[in-house]
Amino acid sequence: MEYIIGQSRAPQRPAGGLVDAAGAPAVGTAAAGNAGHSANGAGMIIDGTQDTFMQDVLEASRTMPVLVDFWATWCGPCKQLTPVLEKIVRSAGGRVKLVKIDVDANRALAQQLTQVGLPLQSIPLVAAFWQGQILDLFQGAQPESEIKRFVEGLLQAAGGSAMPAAELIAAARAALDAGSAEEAAGLYSQTIEIEPENPAAWGGLARALIVMGDEEAAEAALADVPAKIADHAEITGARAALDLKREGRKAAEEAEDLRKRLAANPADHEARYELAAALNAAGLRQEAADELLTIMRQDRGWNDDAARLQLIRLFEAWGHDDPATLQARRRMSSLLFS
Repeated sequence: MEYIIGQSRAPQRPAGGLVDAAGAPAVGTAAAGNAGHSANGAGMIIDGTQDTFMQDVLEASRTMPVLVDFWATWCGPCKQLTPVLEKIVRSAGGRVKLVKIDVDANRALAQQLTQVGLPLQSIPLVAAFWQGQILDLFQGAQPESEIKRFVEGLLQAAGGSAMPAAELIAAARAALDAGSAEEAAGLYSQTIEIEPENPAAWGGLARALIVMGDEEAAEAALADVPAKIADHAEITGARAALDLKREGRKAAEEAEDLRKRLAANPADHEARYELAAALNAAGLRQEAADELLTIMRQDRGWNDDAARLQLIRLFEAWGHDDPATLQARRRMSSLLFS
């Protein structure tokens, strides 16, 4: 993957006067008009040419970041990449512009840009322009998540804020952490309207509904998840959280009896295992992990490694970057490898 992060690719000034006063390629003229444009997304996605490059890219980049997608009709990866670029640019809500340029139809431009450092011998190539300069670039078809990260980096480098979906996800997570599950559910729903295949939004919505106690709605939301993202970690984690919530409800009703059983017999691993489910259902994550780790410490292979496998389910449900997950995983590793 030829993905250059955080490295300015401002072209060098070649002989022959092919750059403007700012050091950017001076190809075409601003007076050439808008020939070859096909408006899309309120002018944020257009077809560019060598005659309009100055206006569409260099001048436009003085006020907003511009992505240039260099492609060709014979290029298979280009056909995969361009629709993803268009989708991400549309979701940016007018904060970034996409200009698509067919290198075969614009050979003079391609030759001049090659002379100033763009590796157009290998396409697809996407260059990010800001203030008349190439700020960053990547080559080859990339996963949607990587392209989003690339665009987010471009927006931040240009002094802008994150894309709308990213802002909503951050706000939703903050609301959920603060105990405002209803607010979080609303923010996650708004995100889904903007990006229907956003796994963090679907998973977050289900988790918020679980916290609200509406397990039927959470199940319905998970059933509506697009097939394309059904196996994403955000979705499988939310499913695990819902399953564990249901399993823990019965154990919670019997928690007092379970504690009495353990007081009478600390080696009653079945009671400890069920108590861990009850503690997790009550939101006591670290305490739930403690009980399962105790089983592992006393009898590592109990019930076909049930305690370790249940801990892994908890990690998936809590999220792999959750503080409780990180702490319990360290303790489990210490047990397993000591």
